[in-house]
Amino acid sequence: MADEKKAGNETPGSVGIVSTQTITVAHPPDVLQLECGRSLGPITVAYETYGALSAKRDNTILIQHAWTGDAHVAGRHHPDDAKPGWWDIMVGPGKAFDTNRYYVICMNVIGGCKGTTGPSSINPATGKPYGLTFPMVTIADMVKVQKLVLEKMGITQLFSMAGGSMGGMQVLEWILRYPESVRSAMIIASTSRLSPQSIGFNEVGRHAIISDPNWQNGDYYQSDKRPETGLAIARMIGHITFLSEESMNQKFGRRLQNQAEYSYLFTREFEVESYLHAQGSRFVKRFDANTYLYITKAMDYFNAAADWGEGSLEKACRRILAKTLVVSFTSDWLFPSNQSRELVKALRQNNKDVSYIEIKSSYGHDAFLLETQTLTRVMDSFLDNLYESVMDHAE
Repeated sequence: MADEKKAGNETPGSVGIVSTQTITVAHPPDVLQLECGRSLGPITVAYETYGALSAKRDNTILIQHAWTGDAHVAGRHHPDDAKPGWWDIMVGPGKAFDTNRYYVICMNVIGGCKGTTGPSSINPATGKPYGLTFPMVTIADMVKVQKLVLEKMGITQLFSMAGGSMGGMQVLEWILRYPESVRSAMIIASTSRLSPQSIGFNEVGRHAIISDPNWQNGDYYQSDKRPETGLAIARMIGHITFLSEESMNQKFGRRLQNQAEYSYLFTREFEVESYLHAQGSRFVKRFDANTYLYITKAMDYFNAAADWGEGSLEKACRRILAKTLVVSFTSDWLFPSNQSRELVKALRQNNKDVSYIEIKSSYGHDAFLLETQTLTRVMDSFLDNLYESVMDHAE
């Protein structure tokens, strides 16, 4: 990410050294009933917290991570960590999510591979990794698990929540499923449903993984061979969708890598080729191939209008009570601005309290991680206004 700093050069307002914690919910016999019709439990959830919970337990902000993210949103786990959490620039004292004021929580989603129960976790019934025996999960299931965790923490209402990309889908599901539990919500570079194009890209990525002979029908955890080639290709495909034509022209153009003329061989000649291969190589070191399959499928299934409004987004949005901020970016072709405007229109048709801003950017879908200065100003204003109108009066 453009705003990540090297160790020893903490960004102003850093939360410092943090640790990932775990909590277990859905203990049998009170297992979680999943949308697919199966049940699951117990479920361990990895999470991180920043700031202090108020005496009234009313200052919590839940941050939702994107597709291949995790619970480590800010700070560093060790002093020598090369990079801080994935949204470190936004979380900390004096930042948009001001930890002097708010209690910030981020959880790794169910189906994940960063400490939360998923296909790479041990199935207590067999003593072996779940693999493809892990049940299919949805965005709704992710949200249900988060609700169980918060209830176990004694938190019944959220001051706010925010998420970009898949995180925005979770935010939307939250304010639809639990309307009285959320005061405000920020949906960033997201959508109420994936387009056929986005579903198509997800399917190509999944096919790359399952076509890798080392995938072994998802049962590769005890093997010395992993489907790294397929997962790397999936990441390369996905990463292209995060960028924009303008950003790729600016970053790479048609420049060759360490040569002046074409080689007329099937080698990595262009800078953009080397960049994508590097992205794929790094990705396989931190992510699980089966988790990639499950989470992309969860995004494919998400459809707020069908789930809550009998096919009508306007009807679905009647349920929403939260003050809502929707943000899109001009060059985001994965979740284009028209999808955000569709949600805003549905909210306004119901006279809901909604604000919308389209930020001019050349970064494509990744803009929600890179346009931090503009996004900080927008979110700062949104949260400050709400804090002054709600929290000060409650004291």
